[in-house]
Amino acid sequence: MMTAAKRLSQVAAHMGIGYALAYAMTGSPIVGGLAMLIEPAVNVMLLPWHEAAWAKWRRLAGAAGAQVAAVAAEKLSQTAFHAAIAFGVMFIATGSFAMGGIAAVVEPICNVLILPLHDRLWLHFERAILDNGRLQGG
Repeated sequence: MMTAAKRLSQVAAHMGIGYALAYAMTGSPIVGGLAMLIEPAVNVMLLPWHEAAWAKWRRLAGAAGAQVAAVAAEKLSQTAFHAAIAFGVMFIATGSFAMGGIAAVVEPICNVLILPLHDRLWLHFERAILDNGRLQGG
């Protein structure tokens, strides 16, 4: 139950970032809402293929050093993947290469900065629940 709530919260945080960014860039709640729905949906549809390709690459890497390099390359690829989707969504919404470029830079940065804070809050929340259970003899 806790895992499902955490995942739902992560999705909501990601969607909130998308909405806030699109709204801030365009001033349109409609564009913000569309970006909030479309960007995560495209990520959810395409990310399994990306992850499967990288899983195969990591299996082929073999040696420990090559494994580390493959994981680092995968993270860079994920960042580029998210930036490309952010660019595409904002470009389609606005018709502007500049707006797409700004979204491609700012959206991944916001996610990298904000989502770890989200995860830390959940960690504190989970610890508080565990501590409360121990105090009550559970």
